[in-house]
Amino acid sequence: MPSLENKVAIITGGAQGIGYAIAERFAREKAKVIIADVLTDEGQSAARELNRINTASFIQCDVSQKLSVHNLIAKALDLHGQIDILVNNAGIIVSGDFLDISEDDFDRVIDINLKGSFLVGQAVAKHMVENVKAGNKPGTIINMSSVNAVFAIPNQVPYSVSKGGINQLTKVMALSLAPYNIRVNAIGPGSIMTKILEAVANDKAATERILSRTPLGRIGDPSEIASVAAFLASDDASYITGQTIYADGGRLPLNYTVPVKSD
Repeated sequence: MPSLENKVAIITGGAQGIGYAIAERFAREKAKVIIADVLTDEGQSAARELNRINTASFIQCDVSQKLSVHNLIAKALDLHGQIDILVNNAGIIVSGDFLDISEDDFDRVIDINLKGSFLVGQAVAKHMVENVKAGNKPGTIINMSSVNAVFAIPNQVPYSVSKGGINQLTKVMALSLAPYNIRVNAIGPGSIMTKILEAVANDKAATERILSRTPLGRIGDPSEIASVAAFLASDDASYITGQTIYADGGRLPLNYTVPVKSD
């Protein structure tokens, strides 16, 4: 029996990459999926693809704008009357050394990655609380963190700061919503083969740098992050809240590099 059957799930940034992989996994688990993204063409295409598996919809949303988030929630409730699962996945990366990064780029990353998770999380949580008060089952929220929340990369200033903030946001959300049995957790991916990483992975030296800090010796697949999300969204994770689960191939425990296996 699919563990998410008939649950309604919003996945922000779900048009591609890890977000799409999560949306696809949820659809296969028989959840009704709503992809929320600023990318209209990609979002509509993703929803069409997922509709072949199960009910899927696209709602255009800029998570950094409160009105856009309000409209997302209103449209989702118009479609299905409930929201059981939220995955705060929308995020961007803007590279730049600490001495060089502009204020505008810093603000843009924080607005989408961190403020966006707060805005959507708060809006969905308010609905979930009312749902619990009405005698219905509590929902669950999953935020997308990163290994960069723990360690830092010099040219990923706002991204690292935003993901560190996501870990703390996850904790305060979990504590605030625990009285309603609404669980809030986060996932911290390591190096995952998305479009962002594909360009790097085509460079042999860059690939070796990634593998040298990954004990499992390979780059992760988006479906592996989707599996963690499916677990956290299910009743199997019913006693887990306020946690960040790192799916990183062993990268965080490592304090040295490992030899890269040659073919």
